[in-house]
Amino acid sequence: MPISSFDERFMLAALRLSRWGIGLTSTNPSVACLIVNNGIIVGRGVTACGGRPHAETKAIEEAGDRSMGATAYVTLEPCAHYGKSPPCAKSIIKSGIIRVVFCVSDPDIRVSGRGLSLLLQHGIIVDKILEKEGEKSLVTYLTRQVKKRSHVTLKLALSQDNMMGVIGQGNVAITGSVSIAQSHLLRAQSDAILVGIGTVLSDNPELTCRLNGLNDRSPTRIILDPHLKLSMDSKIVCTSYFAPVIVVADTDTSPAANSLKKRNVTIIRCNCYDIEQLLSILAVLNITSLLVEGGMAVAYSFIKSKLVDSIIIYQSNIIIGNKGLPSPIEFSEIEDSYFCNRLNYFGNDVCFEYLRKD
Repeated sequence: MPISSFDERFMLAALRLSRWGIGLTSTNPSVACLIVNNGIIVGRGVTACGGRPHAETKAIEEAGDRSMGATAYVTLEPCAHYGKSPPCAKSIIKSGIIRVVFCVSDPDIRVSGRGLSLLLQHGIIVDKILEKEGEKSLVTYLTRQVKKRSHVTLKLALSQDNMMGVIGQGNVAITGSVSIAQSHLLRAQSDAILVGIGTVLSDNPELTCRLNGLNDRSPTRIILDPHLKLSMDSKIVCTSYFAPVIVVADTDTSPAANSLKKRNVTIIRCNCYDIEQLLSILAVLNITSLLVEGGMAVAYSFIKSKLVDSIIIYQSNIIIGNKGLPSPIEFSEIEDSYFCNRLNYFGNDVCFEYLRKD
């Protein structure tokens, strides 16, 4: 069926709607569905918290009888398998919807192509549009499904002279309050946040989301701690019942490991320097989106692995000088493998978002 400007308009609206579920729907992606009848939106749905119900189910329920003869705009191919809920493709067929417009084919082997085939078998018109925009919206999910690893975002806070901090001074505020709030929003939108044991010993952070109204959206905290130096009195261990904690170590059977397990801490036995293996393990644990906030050593190890998918840099106008800890990567090096997708100003700070070119 010919694609119209109305199709693109409604699909772009669906893509915007899908952002509401980012960070809330794991292990499922945040998908949105709009049901349109005679040019009027009669049903809206976004994947619910925890992944159920799906967007199509919620939109069909809202539309009711107005689904008859309507078009559904959905950002991901409707599922066709039985899981915790019936297949969305069958719900669409039953609702009387006559056309489905979607962005991205689902690479999940339980779904891939089957949802579309089922719709076509029942005479429903199927069209695919805005695939690149859809892939961008679903990039973390697609990374886990296709590459079998977690999607990695590296966050850096830098001074104007590209310093990450001051030698011997632990956690130093380099950027302003708006940039810090944006960093906490990134935490709320991520499945997990990762730092090294050096950061924990130096700063004793909580690594939680501390934005009003989003306190319950703190990610899983992951600590690279090969020799299990994490203190039982650290803020991270003391809050392990509030937000999950995973420690990556050389052993999971030592007395220190057993003590941590008793405090609700999960131990993963893995080489902390084998980033590829670690990301594969985290994907199996349903960590789709990983935010790396570690210090210089951790940031460098991830950059060296060439498995960082996006880099977000908050740069202030502060000059630290020769007492500073230098950034693990120069802007010129970033631009070799990444392109600047977005640039924002937060007070006196500049935020650069870089995405991998490939």
